[in-house]
Amino acid sequence: MSERTTHTGTAADRFAELDPSLPSEPRGIANEVIDGPVGDYATDFDHTGAEWVADPYPIMDDLRSRCPVAHTERYGGGWLPTRHEDVAAIAYDTERFSSRSVVMGNNRPPHDLAPVGIAPPISSDPPFHHGARRLLLPAFAPQAIAKLEAGTRAYCDELLDAVQGRDVVDAAGEFAQHIPVRVIADMLGFPREDAELFRGFVHDVLEGVNLPLAERFERMQGLFAYLSAQITEHAASPRDDLTSFLIDAEMDGEKLDPFHIAGTMALLLLAGIDTTWSAIGSSIWHLARTPADRERLVADPDLVPTAMEELLRAYAPVTMARLVKEDMDWNGCPMKADDWILLSFPAANRDPRLFEDADRVVIDREVNRHSAFGLGVHRCLGSHLARMEVRVALESWLAHFPDFSLADPDAVTWSPGQVRGPRHLPIAIAR
Repeated sequence: MSERTTHTGTAADRFAELDPSLPSEPRGIANEVIDGPVGDYATDFDHTGAEWVADPYPIMDDLRSRCPVAHTERYGGGWLPTRHEDVAAIAYDTERFSSRSVVMGNNRPPHDLAPVGIAPPISSDPPFHHGARRLLLPAFAPQAIAKLEAGTRAYCDELLDAVQGRDVVDAAGEFAQHIPVRVIADMLGFPREDAELFRGFVHDVLEGVNLPLAERFERMQGLFAYLSAQITEHAASPRDDLTSFLIDAEMDGEKLDPFHIAGTMALLLLAGIDTTWSAIGSSIWHLARTPADRERLVADPDLVPTAMEELLRAYAPVTMARLVKEDMDWNGCPMKADDWILLSFPAANRDPRLFEDADRVVIDREVNRHSAFGLGVHRCLGSHLARMEVRVALESWLAHFPDFSLADPDAVTWSPGQVRGPRHLPIAIAR
């Protein structure tokens, strides 16, 4: 894919051609899958391993103290920095590290996807990245997000009213996982009734990293076939939503390539959903197991925004990947071209060199320059939206259920991969 492509014909004509032009066979670099338990996370880390999924923080702390940049031969080779300074240095270094894939798995995308990538702007390298990001900024500005708050609050209240009177509520499956799905669907102009499809896409793309290349490609085709149908419909019948905005948008004086539009829609759909529902779920999980914090927020709701920032720091949901561009020695690490780098913002947020009492949740922490929304040129452009959704969700939950606890701590399950949050979160509601 070239950086710019000149198009002719109407928007409807161009986007009607998107689906037939989808690749008919998988492209990329497939690696041998290395299974089995991890021996030593310093030399064999696995971000989908059972120990990591259950509780990654002790592993991060151990690595930070004895091997701050871990290595693995899994996934074709990769590195895991655990200190804030190393995570930040790589996040800001676009000369030596590419973003053409931000999900570490056994399949690397082909090099010719750069600099656009499959989901611009998060998968784009400079200079293409700058324009692709800039055109989205107005839609996610504070003023635009403020207009969505009332509707988001009403939906949160609706979800909680529906489970009122129950002794146990799944705060993940019955609450957190619905909120960003509804908000993003409305922003993109997608049917609300397709919510279950969206959750399936999240699972396929962000959690199916160990699938064979052919199967992973087939699932990605399902996502892009859905997006192409939405693009075609919006091109024929424009409306006031992000999809129609992207169809009409220009970059460097030209209409966007159809794959650019589909990829950006995929980014907004997936990244806008899983990250936020994970942050909401993790926050409720913490309050359910920490009565003092829960009681303090119920007594002082004005503290919720400050507490939310601390919960984002302590339970940052997102880890992003980069790919090494060329063989090099990076601070003593012999990195090879196409090695993965996992930028663990959760690990950076718990670095004691940056935060006092880094392993404690201090809900009134005053100085809190956390990295939950990333660092560098790819810092989350949807941070204002995510903050609004998390804050409103917590305010609504605490107003409906001021007294709650974990129904069964052992029944809580967590998502594997690079976005961490509870998938099943049974909460006992006191009455």
